[in-house]
Amino acid sequence: MEGLLSDDLYRNPHRLSLHGKIILFIRKRASATNDGERSELIFCSLSFERGDNAFLKAADGAAVISRRRSDHVDIVKCKCATDAQERHTTACVLVTKKSEKGHSFQYSLLTLSSSNRLEPCIEFKLSYQMKENVYILQGPTVLWTHEDSVFYTSLQAGGVKRIPIQFSHMVAAEFPLHKGQIFVLGLQNLSEKSLIKQSTSQTVGYFVQDGLVFDGSLILPHPYIRITRCIFVLKADRVDGALKCTLVAATSKQQLVYFENGTVKEICQLPFEQPDNIQVVDTGRNGCLLVISFHQGHVCAVWKETFQIASFWSGVSSVHSDDFLGCGTEQMLLIFKDQGAEGQQLEKFLITDLCGLSYSRGQDTEAPKTSSPPAENYLLTLQALESRLQSGLIVLQELQREVRVKDRILQQSVQVLSDVVSGRETVLTQHEQEGLTALWDCDDESKDEVLDDKMQHMPTVSSKPHIDKLWHRITEDRMIVGVILSSDSSRPVSTLSLSILTEASQSSTPAVIQTRSQVFWLPAPCPSSSSSASTFSEPAAKRSKQHNASRPNDLNTCRLAVTAVTKLTPLLNSGCVKCRVMLHYIQRQDAFALLSNPTPAVLHCGQVALDINDDLQSQLLKNPQLKTDEVREDLLSLLAVLDRWVFHIDSPDYSLGDIDGWIQKRVGCKKIEVSPEYLLLNSSGPSALMLLRWHQITPFQGELSVHSSQLQMLQFLDSLLAYLPASCSIQSVKGVRGEGTAQMLGLALEKEVVSLRDHVSLLLCEEEEEEEEAKKKSTGHELNSVEGLQRCREVWQQDVERTRMRLSPLVDVGKYRKLIQSVSKVQLEGDFAALLNTQRT
Repeated sequence: MEGLLSDDLYRNPHRLSLHGKIILFIRKRASATNDGERSELIFCSLSFERGDNAFLKAADGAAVISRRRSDHVDIVKCKCATDAQERHTTACVLVTKKSEKGHSFQYSLLTLSSSNRLEPCIEFKLSYQMKENVYILQGPTVLWTHEDSVFYTSLQAGGVKRIPIQFSHMVAAEFPLHKGQIFVLGLQNLSEKSLIKQSTSQTVGYFVQDGLVFDGSLILPHPYIRITRCIFVLKADRVDGALKCTLVAATSKQQLVYFENGTVKEICQLPFEQPDNIQVVDTGRNGCLLVISFHQGHVCAVWKETFQIASFWSGVSSVHSDDFLGCGTEQMLLIFKDQGAEGQQLEKFLITDLCGLSYSRGQDTEAPKTSSPPAENYLLTLQALESRLQSGLIVLQELQREVRVKDRILQQSVQVLSDVVSGRETVLTQHEQEGLTALWDCDDESKDEVLDDKMQHMPTVSSKPHIDKLWHRITEDRMIVGVILSSDSSRPVSTLSLSILTEASQSSTPAVIQTRSQVFWLPAPCPSSSSSASTFSEPAAKRSKQHNASRPNDLNTCRLAVTAVTKLTPLLNSGCVKCRVMLHYIQRQDAFALLSNPTPAVLHCGQVALDINDDLQSQLLKNPQLKTDEVREDLLSLLAVLDRWVFHIDSPDYSLGDIDGWIQKRVGCKKIEVSPEYLLLNSSGPSALMLLRWHQITPFQGELSVHSSQLQMLQFLDSLLAYLPASCSIQSVKGVRGEGTAQMLGLALEKEVVSLRDHVSLLLCEEEEEEEEAKKKSTGHELNSVEGLQRCREVWQQDVERTRMRLSPLVDVGKYRKLIQSVSKVQLEGDFAALLNTQRT
């Protein structure tokens, strides 16, 4: 077990479990015939009997380690390991024999055979004593560390071997069910010469039997190597020549971390410090338990499926995993401290699988302890309570201030009414007049004065966007920061973007991180029951003007989500970084005003703390059926980080059919309940995610949005083409954002207006030419004669008739028919653009 001191390594009780039995190893000095005393290694096998509710002796035996009285014999470690030659699991115990002068240490690894005999397996001599990081692994193989070097020995090695890599910190483990797959992970000590030749990554892995060096970050990320205390490999395999590994690691930060191919998937906060070992208990249908033992005799059990703490205990001497009850599933055996003199009698123990099976002796049988909050969470709880207390005090002070204003208004109103009844004249001060509101309507002049007075004393409502929530997510090597804000639709905001300013813990100079921002429209929140129930409002005299002015209008509120994506690598250089999030926007005076000389505004949204130990897992990937704010934020993060393609599908001969149903059935997608128009395809890991959105415009036309990598998009289109009719055409839409559809609609309307103007001008051209000729003829007549006057009167009447005909002109039927056909074609294109813009917004 890593991290044990030398005294604890040789003083701890030495027990192991094998085939449902507990095997105890005890060192003992016995009398000899010639040399006086000899050192023996005694073992005792115990099996559990349900009827007696106790462990009874099944077998025992002994082996002589030394016959010289001067030799000091100790047990170093015992553990079960797979015998590579016999292909079965056997009990192994490592003992040491120190010479009288203490210059050399003789080590022997003994195995327990099926005939209950201790047989020597490996023997080797060292000039120093093993003090920490001692492992017994499959083979069996003994592995240990000494002065930043890793040594190992086995029957196949033929002696003590040294790994040709020096580690400043290391952890060893083995792959399940794989021969010769023992590996060591650690931080490599690089010299100045080798620093130039090696890569920048110091995380190194080494296969012991094969002698191969590999990138350790494929199994455990570099930041976790130094804080990892023990690991357990759950699954390992090679896919297309690449190593795929799933493991759990216990760290010095009181965390149990679930890794998949070198990526953090789950984090569980542990209640104790200094973890020593991790075991797995397979309870059958109820799932698996991850049992973590700690240095000070603590044990914690975590459900593998939910990664939540199931129970924990203290005062434990050792913990074991096996089928002690013979029921076909595994249970955990907790052996508590204060056993017998030699420990051969188990007086205090507990057998349980936390699923109904429980046998105990000398221990209370109450329900298992539930998880308590970690120590550092108490500070967060106190801060949250303090924040709630402060907000409650602020609300209480506002209510008290409002009550005082109402009391003063009532007192002044009663005084005024008493003066009116008594015939006295009451002179009110300006301060008292500010709190009064008229109870009846006056004449027009009084109404104007009251309106002016209201405009003077009406407080200005803040036009800034209101920040509802600030959140962040981490996906592979990128971080997504999002802000959900509310804005008044009467004074809309535009040109929204986010910027991130980082401030390390040791520096006060902020640094601007390059980001890429996107804006998403969110549906307006439904009105609450309390607001909908208040159909009739209070009389105006019972409400102060300040209260009326400060109440927002929920019907004019629009909600937006602004996201920013940045690379995670620059942020992790300092370990833990606090990021300030700033909102940049431009606000118009009203919804129809043009942005002439816009003035940018900046709003501080808050701070986000980035830490590699944070639990930032996606709830959307776990359960897309959830309808929570966290799932909506996960969806917005995926939309911001994934590439997007939009395709227009046209089928002129056949209807498209149920494309949405084919996607769900053929591709295996899941519908996202928080936004049902999106379908999620989660293969394995964030890089394989795909979001799909299908819009059925007409039975013969539709629009498909794909959020994924380019390779996944091409593979999906290839399978979709096999399903669609052969006459279908798929075209990529260049303008994939909302601004693109609005621009398409504007261009279509402009084209329609221009086309209508040109064709109408052609129709009326002949009429205008005839009018010009008539005007030229009328200018040559003389007004002195009677015929001239008569001719002018006829021309004037013709001009009046042409003016009347201009209001409803007669045109050529053929030209008018061409006009209708051309304008109809242009209008059809405009209607299609308007339909796309309506569905997208």
